[in-house]
Amino acid sequence: MRWKHCVFDLYGTLVDIHTDEQSPQLWENLLDHYRSQGAVYHSAEELKQRYFAIVREQEQGKYQLRNDSHEAHPEIQIEYVFQQLFEECGVPADLKQAVQAGRRFREWSMEYIRLYEGASKLLHNLKNHGCKVHLLSNAQSIFTTYELERLDLISAFDSIYLSSDYGCKKPDQRFFRILLEEQEIEPGAAIMIGNDGICDISGAKAAGMATIYIRSNISPKEDFPEADFVLPEMNLGMAEEILLKE
Repeated sequence: MRWKHCVFDLYGTLVDIHTDEQSPQLWENLLDHYRSQGAVYHSAEELKQRYFAIVREQEQGKYQLRNDSHEAHPEIQIEYVFQQLFEECGVPADLKQAVQAGRRFREWSMEYIRLYEGASKLLHNLKNHGCKVHLLSNAQSIFTTYELERLDLISAFDSIYLSSDYGCKKPDQRFFRILLEEQEIEPGAAIMIGNDGICDISGAKAAGMATIYIRSNISPKEDFPEADFVLPEMNLGMAEEILLKE
């Protein structure tokens, strides 16, 4: 193999997901959840407006590139938003209670989540060939850790980096450097595989890594980036051939 380290994006690269944070039923469900614990909002619309207002407040001064629904607000810790929603109604809530509310929110907003065809086989074969496999994802830990467990992916990675844990997101070079430095990786020995031309490809190239771009069903609408390899549609079998080629 040309690369000793394969660094993967998650959503849109290995995992197909669709969420809808505008769903009226989501906010009705969340309203009932908060009311059941003593936090009384007058309507689902009021709760929705306060949620997005608190998100904006917590994002103040933080770099925003995109606001993709499957990677919502990645550089804040979203559990503090759910905690503040309790506290505004005079209900003291610990982080465990806030995380529970956040996970219910994710559950109610999700239409589906599934692995792309060939994802498990690809990760398994890379490790069998002695490659170190890493995850570098713009994602919320309270959502994504559970989803990795649900999809049986935790053991597939040698290291996992989620942006909410580090206060920065791709393509921010700080996020790439954290991974490279903590795992003692020379950039030339690593390749980034992702579906986003800016976050994954431009970010990784700036960090000195090789890149594979995969256009998936949830890739941003953009021109094909100047990646080392470009796959015009989801095809993890082709990605495997590139990665395992001697």
